[in-house]
Parts: sequence; C-alpha cells; structure tokens
Amino acid sequence: KILADVGLVGVPNAGKSTLLASISSARPKVADYPFTTLKPNLGIVKYGDYDSFVMADIPGLLEKASEGVGLGFEFLKHLSRARALLHVVDILPADGSNPVNNYLIIESELKKFDDNLFKKPRLVAINKIDLIEESKRHGAIKDFLKKVKYKGNSFTISALNGMGCKSLIFGLYDLIEEKNE
Repeated sequence: KILADVGLVGVPNAGKSTLLASISSARPKVADYPFTTLKPNLGIVKYGDYDSFVMADIPGLLEKASEGVGLGFEFLKHLSRARALLHVVDILPADGSNPVNNYLIIESELKKFDDNLFKKPRLVAINKIDLIEESKRHGAIKDFLKKVKYKGNSFTISALNGMGCKSLIFGLYDLIEEKNE
C-alpha cells in the first residue's frame, strides 16, 4: 500500500509542487495562491544514472487537519502511505505567517493524526532561501532550526531556481536507503 518513497508535507504555498516540478518530470499545477494542489501528484526523481524514487506532492495542511479541517484527514492518510517525509518550509512566507509556527503546526498535526506517521523518518527542506539576502541566510536558517528544535538533516533550497536541490535529492535517497535496510 505504499504510495511513494517520499511524501511532501507542509503548509499551503510552501513550494511543494514547485519542488516536485523542479526535481522530477511531473508537471503539477503551480500558482501563487493557496490550495493550488487539490489531489496528490506523483513524480519520479532520478538519482544518478540508474536509480530513482517516487515523490508524492500532498496538498498543503492546515491547523486541525487531523480533525478533518479542509480535506486534511484524507491528505494525512496519503502521507501515511509514504516511506519517508520531506517537510518543506517556506522561510519567508508571502502571507506574513511565521515559518516557525507553520513548521510546528504541521508537526503537531502529524502527531495528532497518527503517532506512526509522526515517527516516520524525515528531512526538512528550508525553501525560498533565495528571497533572503545572502549575508543573512545562515543566521536565518540557524535561528529557525534552533526555534523548532530540529536536530536532523536539513537542506536549504530554492525549488524555483534549483539551488540546493541536488544535495536534497542525495539526502532523500540516503534516507530511503536507510529505511529499506
């Protein structure tokens, strides 16, 4: 019943669909308004010359998704069918929301829905890093990771221009391989 090797999770407009389009041959709808993605999209991400993995773009989650707000319950069920998760965080949300709060809301919803889903191996991709002045990026990333108390592997990316995406693919492949051992 596995849907994908990696399930993308995050709030609406975090850049999940843009990332899927950037690193796979999938062409999900991408727009600058919430809930552009209405159903899961799958893409095959190539790793090296012969390996690949399947990534699922799940529509953005909202607070209380685990209680059925929006179609959150359905979306969370799709995530349960992924081997691992990639939490995509918009570091500079256009709606003025706080990326720390956005991250914590999603993590809380995963835990409320199903402890096994919450315990799935995951990486964090801090997206839209190109929107922050280069001299301030390191501090912004360090501050974010400290505030959310994240200690795992994280990647700074710009899904739109591909910055950091190659390293992220290697990290995801390693995560999947660890999970399969």
